[in-house]
Amino acid sequence: MSETIKRSVVEFFDQHPNTALKSRQVARRLGIRDEEAFQELRTVLHGMVDEKTLSHTRGKGYARRSPAHGIEGTLTIYKQGHGIVKVGEHPREEIYIGPKFLSTGMNGDTVEVALFAAHKKHQKNYEERREGEIIAVLQRANSEIVGTLEQSKSFFFVIPDDNTVPRDIYIPQDKINGAQPGDKVVVKFESWESDLLNPEGSIVEIIGRAGEVSAEIKSVIKAFHLPTSFPRDVEEYVRGIPDTLPEEEIARRTDLRSLTCLTIDPVDAKDFDDAISIEQLNSETFRLGVHIADVSAYVKENTPLDAEAYKRGTSVYLANQVVPMLPEKLSNNLCSLNPHVDRFAYTCFMDISVKGKVAAYSIVKSVINSKRRFTYEEVEKILDSGEGDFVRELTKLWTLAATLREKRMKSGSVDFDTREAKFRYDKSGKPVEVLIKERLKSHQLVEECMLMANQTVAKHIGLPKNGAGISPFVYRIHDAPDTEKLRELSLFVQKFGYTLNVTSSVSSKALQKLLNDVKGTPDENVITEVALRSMAKAVYSEKNIGHYGLGFDYYTHFTSPIRRYPDLIVHRLLEEYAHGMTQAQRKHYTSRLPEMCRWSSERERVAMEAERASIKVMQAEYMKQHMGDEFDGIISGVTHFGIFIEINDLLVEGMLHVRNIDDDYYVHNEKQYSLVGQRHGRTFRLGDAIRVKVARVDVENREIDFAYVSEAVSKKMKTALKTTKKRKKNHKHA
Repeated sequence: MSETIKRSVVEFFDQHPNTALKSRQVARRLGIRDEEAFQELRTVLHGMVDEKTLSHTRGKGYARRSPAHGIEGTLTIYKQGHGIVKVGEHPREEIYIGPKFLSTGMNGDTVEVALFAAHKKHQKNYEERREGEIIAVLQRANSEIVGTLEQSKSFFFVIPDDNTVPRDIYIPQDKINGAQPGDKVVVKFESWESDLLNPEGSIVEIIGRAGEVSAEIKSVIKAFHLPTSFPRDVEEYVRGIPDTLPEEEIARRTDLRSLTCLTIDPVDAKDFDDAISIEQLNSETFRLGVHIADVSAYVKENTPLDAEAYKRGTSVYLANQVVPMLPEKLSNNLCSLNPHVDRFAYTCFMDISVKGKVAAYSIVKSVINSKRRFTYEEVEKILDSGEGDFVRELTKLWTLAATLREKRMKSGSVDFDTREAKFRYDKSGKPVEVLIKERLKSHQLVEECMLMANQTVAKHIGLPKNGAGISPFVYRIHDAPDTEKLRELSLFVQKFGYTLNVTSSVSSKALQKLLNDVKGTPDENVITEVALRSMAKAVYSEKNIGHYGLGFDYYTHFTSPIRRYPDLIVHRLLEEYAHGMTQAQRKHYTSRLPEMCRWSSERERVAMEAERASIKVMQAEYMKQHMGDEFDGIISGVTHFGIFIEINDLLVEGMLHVRNIDDDYYVHNEKQYSLVGQRHGRTFRLGDAIRVKVARVDVENREIDFAYVSEAVSKKMKTALKTTKKRKKNHKHA
């Protein structure tokens, strides 16, 4: 029946190529009066839009799609309500879409855009900010939406968790499929013909009761489309992988099983993808060995396993669980560098002087046998006490790491030293304690070893050799901050008595000096936060521009192939170059790497957003147990509708709404990151200490609201405040 209807639709629009009609109008023209046939027609029309035979225009309906109908791109919708359609990679190829002109577009959709005419007075800047409206949705990014089912007097609807979806989703009664109001559900998106109407859908899964921790974490997994199991063909492929190392492959590798290799990981880690070793060659030179799990020995190109790993892109570390990139047999067993078992590895040996200079290096495929699995806390105790297993090796590693860190910081690395929180749970999975991850010497030890290996591998491929051209490779790049943002940062820190000279750019050394100057002062939080916001995002790219934040000219990701697909690509490329890359292979990687890098960066972004969402669920659940309690915090964000506050020692963030500060009328000073009272002059500024009370907690929407109690200034802060005032006074006289 649908094929017959489709032929009728095609014939109609062939005869009326300039006509646009809504679905009911199309039905009347085709003589369709039966409701079942009309629903079939709607399905056909949606399908023809998806396959780009028809377009769907806001307010007008369906029409024959012209190849030159508009500009095609990917829509991103922001919390503020507007959207950006990205047409190409350059910012000038972005089109701004105002909230009124989004039509039925949703986040991630492929859409068609009609550009607005440029205002004459803005014509010079038009190419920098083109504006338009969505005239057709060509392809939906997501067919399913997560939300909470509610019921009015006469119909059911789902309130989406994603606040970029502007409307509730109407659910016909015969499509609720056993769900009850208050359930967290997955809705299959079925239609949305006009932004004047609500979208429609059917419930395909009941996750649990809204507000319950388990249901909310599941909703995060569903909302970010994270896979909870591996496809059958992947499971079958993995079952066929031998549990023992083939002797013929061991014979082809450098045998390092007698070398003292150690792993250092979090106490709850199950996948160990890096081990380290150290030998003192002479009084002036250490040989640092960084041994990385050789995932490429098991995950071969053009296999179901590789396709699934690429699709996932990265392991996702949620607040209470991990969604792995690889099946457990590989991630926790065959690839993991578990103690006292032989494992395949990729080894980077670096001969490093006591001053931190790499004199020589080699990169080889190896087989190793880890002698000890350490936790960070165990290594910290050994470094502090000078006693324990492998104390000599660990002491030498720390000595070398401290030298490498000092050299790196002098060379221009920027260290923001941001804090992270984790949770302790009860038997039911509810968070009962928030623990701040302390940055230990043992963390820095591993970090410096990995940074050096990543840098060495990137230089190994990236540096020109014998006049050779640029070799295809995956770099981890970090662009310099936007000059305008740096100027704003410079003006901002001047108010506190600090300087940051901005010409056409700012060196990472100058930025690190600023962070060193504010360390330990009351201004540290606010200035560090504003500096962070001025920074670009690190991404993967086949084009090397260096890493601004680390101060490296060459950098890649080589050290975590169990949990990051780009590292696996790097391993494969290393092997190709070691055996002599053919022209066909070079052409293959040159054509594929741009998209692989873009996809890897996108999967990393999704993973970070999912991780943050899961943490917010746990934070809200934890604070629900502290309703009415008072806490000291720091103002972490300022908007026109209120201030965000981060609770000290919990890293829990919530909102103090302007409407709940009733002692004055407040004005938002955007450039000064502050709210200023117009009658009494009270100022709430980013970074200020404040005391608040927990007023409302909504686990379902991951919201925490505070009530204002008072300013909070500790003795330590008062002392530091005097130091800052003295610095400002000296700065004024300088």
